[in-house]
Amino acid sequence: MTEYRNPALTVDTIIVKDGQIVLIKRLNNPYMDHWAIPGGFVEYGEKVEDAAVREAKEETGLDIELTKLVGVYSDPNRDPRGHTVTVAFTAKIIGGSLKSDSDAKDAKFIEINKLKNLNLAFDHNIILRDSGIF
Repeated sequence: MTEYRNPALTVDTIIVKDGQIVLIKRLNNPYMDHWAIPGGFVEYGEKVEDAAVREAKEETGLDIELTKLVGVYSDPNRDPRGHTVTVAFTAKIIGGSLKSDSDAKDAKFIEINKLKNLNLAFDHNIILRDSGIF
């Protein structure tokens, strides 16, 4: 009998403010110490929109409001841990204060014009390009 497997579902959120976006430095592997868009796994029974808001709060301390769906990214090789599918959003800040938390080693605002020089974790460079912010 063939084992039936499903990809894991994740979310990523581009948080934009005054020509800058929020990036987190990953605390854990894969991509430990690499900069990344805030995000993480969707919990069972959770809507992707709620997961995006929750993960942003857990990793950055920020309260956000989603503004746009960027896209769905499903390359089976996008995460070395296994096949993950991510739903990516843009968002604006509606409260909180920026601080690293959860599985983030650091969190900071990065000027959008400096993003092309960064080698981000996973396929986050592609997600940022597709978002149209640069």
